[in-house]
Amino acid sequence: MPKTVQIRDLDDDVYAGLVRRAAEAGVSVPELLRAEATRLAARPTMKEWLARTRRRSSDLSRAEILEALDEIRGPWPDAGR
Repeated sequence: MPKTVQIRDLDDDVYAGLVRRAAEAGVSVPELLRAEATRLAARPTMKEWLARTRRRSSDLSRAEILEALDEIRGPWPDAGR
């Protein structure tokens, strides 16, 4: 059964930002907040995310990872100084 949530005491600039974002998306403020609440509820909590990422392992060393990132990023802007 659907539930109703009420948010009190929003600052005017916060509400104006919600109105702007809703207008850009072509939806009402309640529709925007409903979609955001749905997205937020579907995300894992920080505790769940950390537990999941700690289970992953890699055979790569820290040096190998940094070397690969350096190759992707290219030279540092101040490398010639």
